[in-house]
Amino acid sequence: MSKNVLYEEDGDFKVGAILADHESSLQVEAPHGKRSKVKASHVLLRFEDARLSDFMTAAHQLAEDLDVNFLWECCGGAEFSFESLAREYFGRPPSPQEAAALLIGLHGAPMYFYKKGRGRYRAAPPDALKAALASSERKRREAEKRAEYVAQLKRAELPAEFATRLLSLLYKPEKTSTEWKALEEACEALKLTPARLIERCGGIPSTHGYHLERFLFEYFPNGTAYPELPPLPARGDLPAAGVEAFSIDDVTTTEIDDAFSVQTLPNGNVAVGIHIAAPAIGIAPGSPVDVMARERLSTVYFPGGKITMLPEPAIDRYSLREDGERPALSLYLEVGADASVLSAQTRIERIPVAANLRHAELEDTLDSEAFAAGGVDHPYGGQLLTLWRLAGALERARRKDEPVVELRPEYSFYVENDRVRIVRRQRGTPLDRIVSELMIYVNNAWGRQLADANAAAIYRVQETGKVRLSTVPAGHEGLGVESYAWASSPLRRYVDLLNQRQLISLTRGEKLPYRPNDERLLAAMRDFEAAYEAYGEFQRNMERYWSLRWLAQEGVDTVRATVLREGLARFDELPLVARVPSLPVLPAGTRVELAVSDLDLLELTLRCDYRRHRPEG
Repeated sequence: MSKNVLYEEDGDFKVGAILADHESSLQVEAPHGKRSKVKASHVLLRFEDARLSDFMTAAHQLAEDLDVNFLWECCGGAEFSFESLAREYFGRPPSPQEAAALLIGLHGAPMYFYKKGRGRYRAAPPDALKAALASSERKRREAEKRAEYVAQLKRAELPAEFATRLLSLLYKPEKTSTEWKALEEACEALKLTPARLIERCGGIPSTHGYHLERFLFEYFPNGTAYPELPPLPARGDLPAAGVEAFSIDDVTTTEIDDAFSVQTLPNGNVAVGIHIAAPAIGIAPGSPVDVMARERLSTVYFPGGKITMLPEPAIDRYSLREDGERPALSLYLEVGADASVLSAQTRIERIPVAANLRHAELEDTLDSEAFAAGGVDHPYGGQLLTLWRLAGALERARRKDEPVVELRPEYSFYVENDRVRIVRRQRGTPLDRIVSELMIYVNNAWGRQLADANAAAIYRVQETGKVRLSTVPAGHEGLGVESYAWASSPLRRYVDLLNQRQLISLTRGEKLPYRPNDERLLAAMRDFEAAYEAYGEFQRNMERYWSLRWLAQEGVDTVRATVLREGLARFDELPLVARVPSLPVLPAGTRVELAVSDLDLLELTLRCDYRRHRPEG
């Protein structure tokens, strides 16, 4: 009766001396003394050799000398047992250690031999073996390359192969790639983020470029340049407007969507024209320019630059610049002596723009006191005064008895030669009120016109505090209007361009381009909301970046701020909100002084420490 057994347990081969042999199981003792119960079906070999202490060591050594390729060539294509192959390989009945060695060899070469049962195998087909060996060799080379990459990264050297993959490694890594696995391993060893390690290796020469490229990588993967597009069609025969229009914009604005005109009527009332650029006159649905505008959905703004929704030729043709006549969709209001609106009429026409007025040139002299005194010293002073009075009447009608909420200041960023200038500007100035109130009025009036005609359109609604787009007309609680269709910025927002197409066709009595529940309208609305939010988030991030740059540029280490809530404060002179862990419990609105340090332009973070409470004034 055999004294010892070779058996399989948990995918490993073991030997033991038989203590008790039952029909279905055995009691065995391992060379180190541990006793185990082994199922009879797990036993692969019974033998008499009494020396078990070094049996498996010797078997593994023998297995290392086996020629696996020769074994594969010998075994043919049929299923076989390891014992039969051992007899054929050694040319005689094998010793227990030789049989064990061959079993270990077969088991350790799964690419060559497929396991078919306990102790039984079948040779891999030639094509499968060739593919498996190629895969193994590829993995070996990848492992070597990965180790090489990791060593380079740890030395703060950027592997040459990373150059063409930097953007994907930074923004959307392919987790199975050798480069990413190496980067991840090096980051774990150095306790750094991928972006920080790549920066350390010289792969991020510009922190500004890092943030800009992240956005472009996701939203403009094919670049921001427009392809070559066919020329826009002629604008058609539009009647000339007998007005002298002017616009009010920031000095950097090139897509001038709106302008105004003021004329005295024979009856003593005033005709106020709200003129909106009309690219829908020449940009037809599905045309090449429209297709590109549909992809972009909105102009993207960020400090020091922008990515326009429309190509430059279209902006040149339709922007309300002071260099000729432009097509416009105009809303004319007859305004009485008490600044009430007596009637309104929509026209499609050509308007001459006499002047593009700029905020920076006007606001020093055209302040609230000048308007209130009725003495506006400006070539367009009379017209501006009329618009200011109309704006006031419109605002009172909208808000009724609601208190006027003080608006937070806005900030203009001017970047030149890698230096930034940030100009703080208080909102709610007379010029702001003129533009905002007339834009609210025109969007409300045209929204009502579209709703009354049951024309498909996209509305901006606010219910229970939430603002959203909808194809169903509804009120905008925040603005205090019954229907509000974005239509005043067709050069910069695709929603406005769609609504303008409907308005032009409605005004002309033509078939509307979009029917109710038109999938093109619904899809554009959904995509616009997602893009508009993403573009806005990018703009806020870049404003944060340049605010941090300004702090570093000016060497600022102490700032004034206002407490928002526990541990959170807003800077007084920058559009920055920061966490302040050391901030004591203070009421919201408390003015404080903070120390700033540790500016991180990659992570867009900084450290703020409370210094003192700062009394008003």
